Amino acid sequence: MTISMRTLPAPFARAATLDTTRFYMGGLMSFLTTGTETDGGLALMEYQGKPGNEPPPHIHLWENEIVYVLDGIMEMYCGDAVMLLHPGEMAFIPRGQPHAFYICSTQFRALAIVQSIGEQPVGLDAYFMQMSSPATSMTLPTDPVTYQMEDPAHAVAVAAAHGMQILSPDEAAIALPRYPGFGNADRAPLDAATLPDAVARPVRNQSLAVFGAVAGLWPLTAIDRAS
Repeated sequence: MTISMRTLPAPFARAATLDTTRFYMGGLMSFLTTGTETDGGLALMEYQGKPGNEPPPHIHLWENEIVYVLDGIMEMYCGDAVMLLHPGEMAFIPRGQPHAFYICSTQFRALAIVQSIGEQPVGLDAYFMQMSSPATSMTLPTDPVTYQMEDPAHAVAVAAAHGMQILSPDEAAIALPRYPGFGNADRAPLDAATLPDAVARPVRNQSLAVFGAVAGLWPLTAIDRAS
């Protein structure tokens, strides 16, 4: 019986090795499955990072995302929701939902899975590829290029080409009312005193501060378009 006229993806096995890993904005991104290998349907990456190198708030316009924590602690903000994630816990981020996160442990490792919704193929893996460089080791880079150093106009353009909308501080303040990236530490659920593995959260997301310093990069209706 003919299932489809299209060519079906080939089966394969893969691990997080130096050959599959790139340096991404101060972290490590291992590409376990890419959209080109799944007919654009999904992609799976393993991410290792540390506090201070998180991306600015953003929206995925084409895909759902699942983040599954392997090691460490994460605070995930999605709209009005705040999710404190430990190893073995996951967060589901629906398409079109503004979100941001903090890494709250000295070591952090997670799986990121994106699923295409609609006709567009997944784009997050291609964004990571374009914003990264080949890894030379399986440890975090010692002198990395991070979002604090990156040209905001370049990051915004690459994101837009792959179905992402990076939010300005004004947009993020509206879309993520509980996000503490603007110095609102009282809005966050993490109590470092009761979590011995946690690290102190920065007063402000420095990626957000850098991206907010560039005017005129964000359409006024970005959040409306994604809803």
